[in-house]
Amino acid sequence: MLLCDIGNTSYDFLDGDKNYKESVKTFDPKRVKQKVFYICVNSKLKEILKDLPNWVDISVHVDMKNYYETMGVDRVFACEAVSEGVIVDAGSAVTVDVVKSSTFEGGFIYPGIKMMEQTYKNISPVLDYSFNFELNLDIMPKNSQDAISYGYLKTLYLEVISHGMKIFLTGGDAKKFAQIFPHAKVDEGLIFKGMKKIIKKADLC
Repeated sequence: MLLCDIGNTSYDFLDGDKNYKESVKTFDPKRVKQKVFYICVNSKLKEILKDLPNWVDISVHVDMKNYYETMGVDRVFACEAVSEGVIVDAGSAVTVDVVKSSTFEGGFIYPGIKMMEQTYKNISPVLDYSFNFELNLDIMPKNSQDAISYGYLKTLYLEVISHGMKIFLTGGDAKKFAQIFPHAKVDEGLIFKGMKKIIKKADLC
């Protein structure tokens, strides 16, 4: 079974247990002859793929009444993979979603690491630091790097743990966030698990 999670910059494939990426700029989906089950946040690519019969958009098989209309399909499928917990998807944006008894309870969107670091840099060159994920969130900072790190990380940390639920970390920066959520489960294939669940539920293969 070939699965594909398509974003704005890359095709993220899962072929059995092999994961690989292709660039949106250079990859031609017509090259793939086998059946591909996919989700896509890129509206332009979605228009191209709908004319390729071997590319199957599985997002149409999700009961969207459980979510909201403009919610990203990647977030939806991460939620579909979890029956109970808080999902932190750390990518270009950080999304936090709460699932209870297999029902989406709500969530929020937070700027990603690179965006926030650039924001501080834009405020002043003296704030041009990378975030320190090893800082102690129980101690008020006494230097600039930890001060901006604390402001960003403590707010997110407190909101996530306030639900008292199991935490799932996914996305490109999941391992960085694992340093402040040491008891969380890092699962970079969470979206693919949600895809497999929907494929099975809809009896697509």
